[in-house]
Amino acid sequence: MNEKLRSSQLPGRQTFGTNRRSGVLRKDYQLYMLLALPIAFFILFKYGPMYGVAIALQDYSIFRGVTGSEWVGFDNFRQLFAMSQFYEVIRNTLLLNLLDLVFAFPAPIVLALLLHELRVVWFKKISQTVLYLPHFISWIIIGGLVYQMFSTNTGLVNYVVNAIGFESIPFLTDKNYWVLVYLGTGIWQSAGWGTIIYLAALTGINKDLYEAAEVDGAGRLKKMWHITLPGIRSTVVVMLIMQLGHIMTIGFERPYVMSNPLVMDYAEVISTFVYKVGLQSAQFSLATAMGLFQALIGLFFVVLANTIAKRFGEQGLW
Repeated sequence: MNEKLRSSQLPGRQTFGTNRRSGVLRKDYQLYMLLALPIAFFILFKYGPMYGVAIALQDYSIFRGVTGSEWVGFDNFRQLFAMSQFYEVIRNTLLLNLLDLVFAFPAPIVLALLLHELRVVWFKKISQTVLYLPHFISWIIIGGLVYQMFSTNTGLVNYVVNAIGFESIPFLTDKNYWVLVYLGTGIWQSAGWGTIIYLAALTGINKDLYEAAEVDGAGRLKKMWHITLPGIRSTVVVMLIMQLGHIMTIGFERPYVMSNPLVMDYAEVISTFVYKVGLQSAQFSLATAMGLFQALIGLFFVVLANTIAKRFGEQGLW
């Protein structure tokens, strides 16, 4: 009898659960429709092309395609690791990314703290707009601006240097000066846009903490050190983990636009190497092997950084 009672109740429970789910879908269908767009984007442009990773293990031919090309196993990786240029490219990528990590990563944090301390609302809004603008400028235009500013013979900076009696500085032709220009340009272009996340995190700090600190006689620097920075620490850790995940990934436009034959010892990075090998030389399998190697190293750094962050009591990414 109990079994019959339970069996008679099961359909009702299932119907109740189904009706509840359908009711939620009908109530919030607009949100689900909005969510469908990014999901479709990731499926089509992120997960869909992953089948092309097989090219790294093939002697790929554009005429035979992925399914018809001959499998060669890890021969492409052996050829890649045997190239002397491979290690030079890895070194340059790590060097430029580590410099960005040391100098460019703290820049948005410092800017966000400074903007947070501004009390004049109209000046704060103007400052934010001015700082955001470089992010929307194409690297092609930025490269032209850099050339106009730092060219050895016709650059504005060297014009001023010559006017005060000094010799021209080879900003774009000397490797060491080029690294400084590369780093400074990257900070100028991205620092303002990066403040958005930290400013959003700053708005979540309880204002009562600042009032209590003022009662205790704390100044702005002490409030920043003991309240503001601890309040955004978790955000900083998450952003740092994501930055470490890109330690082997470098954008194509910035090094390609700013490089020239005189500084290729430092300017040749993974993205430009893949472009030259994959598109200009049509060695698609070799370029894909390089990209897969790059992705695996990036995944390793993300997992490592997340593990270290959780060991120190932070939330991490997962």
